[in-house]
Amino acid sequence: MEESKFTHISNEGNPQMVDVSLKSITRRTAQAQSKLIVSREILSQLKDNDIQTKKGPVFHTSIIAGVMASKKTSELIPFCHPIPLDDCKIDIKVVNDEIIINCQCITTSKTGVEMEALTGASVAALTVYDMCKALSHDIKIVQTQLMSKTGGKKDFKRE
Repeated sequence: MEESKFTHISNEGNPQMVDVSLKSITRRTAQAQSKLIVSREILSQLKDNDIQTKKGPVFHTSIIAGVMASKKTSELIPFCHPIPLDDCKIDIKVVNDEIIINCQCITTSKTGVEMEALTGASVAALTVYDMCKALSHDIKIVQTQLMSKTGGKKDFKRE
């Protein structure tokens, strides 16, 4: 059988965890971004750089949810290695009618933190949705993507 190009599929075609036992421990970073488009009704609630709802401060709650999710990524995604996060920061900004969430994760490990950053940004976006849906369902999570990563075999930066 031809060797698989997907790291999580064995040569026999079975799902597998990647063996990182021979990799070196290095500092690894990743930044992911999620974008939401929300209604003017929701944006009109913006005060002190946060949206206040009956459920509480939306952005502050979303930051906490995103960090918690980043730390639990290996419990959600079957072949992710459990790795210690040295740092996880989530930043939320409003630009025009978009809410932009950036999640940056750092570890010193044998494997990268891309999935942790993507999970953190995604769950923060879902939390914004959950907390704002009472105001309007005119909310779209339009994008989640890796913006950059360092460490490992090669670095990546989205232009």
